[in-house]
Amino acid sequence: MPLRAASGTDGVSMSLAPRMELRQGQSLVMTPQLLQAIKLLQLSHLDLVAYVEAELERNPLLERDESYESAGEGAEDGARDDTREGSRDSSGDDAADAAEGGAASDDTGAEAEGAPDPWLASDMAPERSTIESTLDTSLENVFQNENPGEAPITGGDEFALSQGMWSGVGAGGSFEDDDGMERNLTREATLRDHLIGQLDLAVTDPRARLIGQFIIDAIDETGYLIESVEAIADRLSVAPSQVASALAVVQGFEPTGIGARDLAECLALQLRERNRYDPCMEALLMHLDLLAKRDLTALRRLCGVDEADLAEMIAELRALDPKPGRAFGGAPAEILIPDVFVRAAPDGTWLVDLNPQTLPRVLMNQSYYARVSAAARTEAEKAYVGECLQNAHWLTRSLDQRARTIVKVASEIVRQQDAFFAHGVAGLRPLNLKTVADAIGMHESTVSRVTSNKSIGTSRGVFEMKYFFTAAIPGSAGEDAHSAEAVRHRIRQMIDQEDPKRVLSDDAIVKALQAQGVDIARRTVAKYRESLRIPSSIERRRQKAG
Repeated sequence: MPLRAASGTDGVSMSLAPRMELRQGQSLVMTPQLLQAIKLLQLSHLDLVAYVEAELERNPLLERDESYESAGEGAEDGARDDTREGSRDSSGDDAADAAEGGAASDDTGAEAEGAPDPWLASDMAPERSTIESTLDTSLENVFQNENPGEAPITGGDEFALSQGMWSGVGAGGSFEDDDGMERNLTREATLRDHLIGQLDLAVTDPRARLIGQFIIDAIDETGYLIESVEAIADRLSVAPSQVASALAVVQGFEPTGIGARDLAECLALQLRERNRYDPCMEALLMHLDLLAKRDLTALRRLCGVDEADLAEMIAELRALDPKPGRAFGGAPAEILIPDVFVRAAPDGTWLVDLNPQTLPRVLMNQSYYARVSAAARTEAEKAYVGECLQNAHWLTRSLDQRARTIVKVASEIVRQQDAFFAHGVAGLRPLNLKTVADAIGMHESTVSRVTSNKSIGTSRGVFEMKYFFTAAIPGSAGEDAHSAEAVRHRIRQMIDQEDPKRVLSDDAIVKALQAQGVDIARRTVAKYRESLRIPSSIERRRQKAG
């Protein structure tokens, strides 16, 4: 049956025949290398080190830069040159900004620009030294079983000598058989270890011991039980009374107050040990909210004591430990390492230097690439070598571009917030991502990625880059806008300097700020005061009166 052209209502025929059209358009293809460059921008220096470590293990053409002596000088010189050169033109979107490093140059040099990282050792495994061989020979058979009638100790056995000083070293073993000598050193006992040791001595029934272990696992680092008795019982499919009995045993362990479900129970456990838990003290613990508000009149009425007895009871509570688990080692405190240093120059300007400790530097081994490529025979081998070469180039360029972008963004932040570095928090100005992005010719999303998980080291301390981006509070009578962080700082200063006999209310703070040219509402002052964890004027008046 022949096809006929369908006729529309307007009398114009529409053809159903296929046809070819040629259209021209622009699109940005997100290659894996481009995605890698974008990803590197938002990584912290710890995540970046982990990423580079994974690439060093995966790509045989990459190796660490071990130039230790010139590391610091090269990083400072490179950062200073980048700071004084100013910003280069870049594209308007995030992907194009990240691709700038990939299109910067097509050379295949082995060294990447910038300073090497002094604390990263070479990834290439060296040959075993004479000292290591001697150690293995001298330590061989040290822990062999002297009794021929017993089974020999193998390398898989684990035992401890001198509180875990040696573990997992068997007959014929060496230090290289373990993960490192540092893992065998004695460590500080944790709260869980301390409680498990007491549980093993106090409980002999296996079922009760298992319940006690689950309870101990549900105790946080401050010593409080963060899971309900019912939830633990449901998870173990046992009666809640059994869990409650095991909890009573755990709460009798040292330190006193451990395993409590709230502050009142924690203090009650400690008071019972001191034989000071009486009905008056029980009433006081039931109304700790009134104690926090310093409502002593209501407390005296509820506890049935006079003013002297209440003062003595409060003094006893202050002598207790509200967080008994803090006496034991927990997770080590992480030190915030700045990615960028800001220091004053002799001419009154500010110099921005990259921190070489946060810049892992990698190089491509050209000689090894030449040997491997010459030995490649099959197409798969040649494709693998070519892929490794391309990834090595992209990684070195991406790291270099990441460092340049961080310096560019940090330099603009320092330029915009120069009053902060000269006068402190009171000198902060309102700043947003768009202002910095327009000034350096980048997209806002790129600036957001660069400032994420990055920090700046100054003479006033270490601050996250996001700290310098603050909202604007309009000024009164046509004055310039004020930074929200600077206004919070003023509120804290006013409250710290207030007269104990004339405590400032939120309305009084509003009037004082308006007199200083800050147009702010009372609810905004209350919000900022609560964010600073400052109590209300009524509570402050009670605290200062007591």
